[in-house]
Amino acid sequence: MAKSYKIEVDCANCANKMEIAANKIDGIKSAAVNFMALKMNVEFEDGVDSKAVMAEVLKACRRIEPDCEIYF
Repeated sequence: MAKSYKIEVDCANCANKMEIAANKIDGIKSAAVNFMALKMNVEFEDGVDSKAVMAEVLKACRRIEPDCEIYF
Protein backbone atom coordinates (compact mmCIF):
# COMPACT_ATOMS: atom_id res chain seq x y z
CA MET A 1 0.00 0.00 0.00
CA ALA A 2 1.38 3.41 -0.94
CA LYS A 3 0.31 6.78 0.43
CA SER A 4 1.38 10.39 0.06
CA TYR A 5 1.58 12.77 3.03
CA LYS A 6 1.90 16.55 3.24
CA ILE A 7 4.90 17.51 5.36
CA GLU A 8 6.43 20.68 6.77
CA VAL A 9 10.21 20.73 6.74
CA ASP A 10 12.52 23.75 6.69
CA CYS A 11 15.50 22.66 4.61
CA ALA A 12 16.48 20.18 1.92
CA ASN A 13 19.23 18.66 4.08
CA CYS A 14 16.73 17.90 6.86
CA ALA A 15 14.30 16.46 4.31
CA ASN A 16 17.04 14.09 3.12
CA LYS A 17 17.81 13.02 6.69
CA MET A 18 14.08 12.48 7.32
CA GLU A 19 13.87 10.24 4.25
CA ILE A 20 16.79 8.14 5.50
CA ALA A 21 15.22 7.89 8.98
CA ALA A 22 11.81 6.91 7.57
CA ASN A 23 13.33 4.12 5.51
CA LYS A 24 14.74 2.56 8.71
CA ILE A 25 11.32 2.23 10.39
CA ASP A 26 9.80 -1.25 10.59
CA GLY A 27 6.78 -1.52 8.29
CA ILE A 28 8.16 0.86 5.64
CA LYS A 29 9.01 -0.70 2.30
CA SER A 30 10.23 2.61 0.90
CA ALA A 31 9.90 6.31 1.69
CA ALA A 32 10.81 9.31 -0.43
CA VAL A 33 10.67 12.98 0.57
CA ASN A 34 10.20 15.69 -2.04
CA PHE A 35 11.37 18.91 -0.39
CA MET A 36 10.13 21.18 -3.18
CA ALA A 37 6.61 19.70 -3.12
CA LEU A 38 6.62 19.20 0.68
CA LYS A 39 5.43 15.61 0.22
CA MET A 40 6.46 12.27 1.65
CA ASN A 41 5.58 9.24 -0.45
CA VAL A 42 5.53 6.02 1.57
CA GLU A 43 5.06 2.41 0.55
CA PHE A 44 4.15 0.18 3.48
CA GLU A 45 4.82 -3.51 4.08
CA ASP A 46 1.73 -5.68 3.70
CA GLY A 47 -0.55 -5.90 6.73
CA VAL A 48 0.85 -3.02 8.80
CA ASP A 49 -1.17 -0.28 10.49
CA SER A 50 -0.13 2.77 8.46
CA LYS A 51 -1.11 5.26 11.19
CA ALA A 52 0.99 3.48 13.81
CA VAL A 53 3.95 3.28 11.45
CA MET A 54 3.62 6.96 10.53
CA ALA A 55 3.55 7.89 14.22
CA GLU A 56 6.97 6.21 14.50
CA VAL A 57 8.16 8.03 11.37
CA LEU A 58 7.06 11.35 12.87
CA LYS A 59 8.98 10.61 16.09
CA ALA A 60 12.12 9.83 14.07
CA CYS A 61 11.72 12.94 11.95
CA ARG A 62 11.25 15.16 15.01
CA ARG A 63 14.62 13.97 16.30
CA ILE A 64 16.07 15.57 13.17
CA GLU A 65 13.89 18.69 13.03
CA PRO A 66 11.81 19.21 16.20
CA ASP A 67 9.21 21.45 14.54
CA CYS A 68 8.54 19.26 11.49
CA GLU A 69 5.01 18.02 10.85
CA ILE A 70 3.56 15.15 8.85
CA TYR A 71 -0.17 15.29 8.17
CA PHE A 72 -1.77 11.86 8.30
